[in-house]
Amino acid sequence: MSATARRLEREVRKAQAHGRIPAVSVAVHRDDRPLWTFQVGSGEALPAGADTRFRIGSVTKTFTAVLLMQLRDEGALDLDDPLDEHLDVPTHGTLTLARLLSHSAGLQREPYGDVWDTLATPEEDSLLADLARAERVLPTGRRFHYSNLAFALLGEVVATKRGTTWAKALTERVLTPLRLTATTLEPPPQAAVGYLVDEYSDHARPEPNMDCRALSPAAQLWSTAADMAKWAAFLADPAAVDPEHAVLAADTVDEMRYPRTVTDEARWGAAFGLGLLAIPQKAHRVVHVGHDGAMPGFLAAVYGRRPGDGAPGAFGAAALGSSGTGADVLQLPHTLLTLAAEHDPVEIEPWTPGEPAPHDLRSILGRWWGEGFEYVFFWRDGKLRSRGVADDPARPPATFVPVEGRRDMLRTESGREAGELLRLTRDAVGTVVRMHWATYRFTRRQETFDTVPASEPDPS
Repeated sequence: MSATARRLEREVRKAQAHGRIPAVSVAVHRDDRPLWTFQVGSGEALPAGADTRFRIGSVTKTFTAVLLMQLRDEGALDLDDPLDEHLDVPTHGTLTLARLLSHSAGLQREPYGDVWDTLATPEEDSLLADLARAERVLPTGRRFHYSNLAFALLGEVVATKRGTTWAKALTERVLTPLRLTATTLEPPPQAAVGYLVDEYSDHARPEPNMDCRALSPAAQLWSTAADMAKWAAFLADPAAVDPEHAVLAADTVDEMRYPRTVTDEARWGAAFGLGLLAIPQKAHRVVHVGHDGAMPGFLAAVYGRRPGDGAPGAFGAAALGSSGTGADVLQLPHTLLTLAAEHDPVEIEPWTPGEPAPHDLRSILGRWWGEGFEYVFFWRDGKLRSRGVADDPARPPATFVPVEGRRDMLRTESGREAGELLRLTRDAVGTVVRMHWATYRFTRRQETFDTVPASEPDPS
């Protein structure tokens, strides 16, 4: 066993013991090493070892979000569409799909009724019929407010647009293409038992198994740590896990990760995008993306990290536990990703010379000034890039791509001023002497806004 594997195993054992969790199963997926899995707990609590299936709860929402984004990419809907454009609802029809996806619609957390008292969830028809009795508890767009009801409605949109059930759409369009064969709607024979562990003794009492029915798009799924680590890797690095874009384009997953709202306005500890949580790891200047899950007797955490800073491609981790109060499980994927990147970093690829910048862009390269600050423009990996001289080294540079049919015009593809134009001005011999980026002037020397060089003496 490698030293890194021993470190990871120790963290899992520590979490299981401290959290008093009957069974914990974890996995780390990466494209440069074999899958690593580990389980700890009694044999009875782990009936099939690494193949033991756990309830993953709200991690299910990430699948529903991907199904909705597939429809968006196909042109079947727009995220700014109101709900009633796609579902016949008695009320709340003006809420947009994007607001529902990002938990910023203000819709109450659960369907009408005492779901968690009765454990009787509504069928699809009663979910919609009772929607008029559900409250909009906050003004739309004011703040993050988590809603299982919102994702149940999004699942209904998926089913309606596909002309099938949410479950069949999930299997055909996500689980099968990614070969997530251990992820199922119903508990298989090798399913773990979920427990409530007594706070004041060592007794663990089994929790009931709840069928989510119309709430399935929010919380129904069962899976293994290995399947979920692969799913986390997809959410962090879709091009590596799904190079043929059979499930979703990498740019769309990037869009899902982008923060729409903070989850806690007091601490700003995490953000929510389109169905995905983004949690910064402050000591390492990186972000983990994924979701947590909770159901009676189970907690799950599934997160991935994008490549870079020692992290390999297709890098994801999952931790599944069979205790509804074993919160130590929720930190485990973050710990495993961090330790794996630090103690078993990706191999450093040797640098090799590449092609020069295109002739018509070579006079851009070097130092420029804009708004009083200095920037460097450079050609790397086949693209023009720029970063501020004073930028944090961990901040990705801006990248540019030519605008088809418009000479001397480039579009900012990513980074600072993403989406804005970079316009080049040349002298009589074709040298770029001035640029405008997002309409701000860039020159080879530091100038005031009225074009006076900063180095010239004040005439007064």
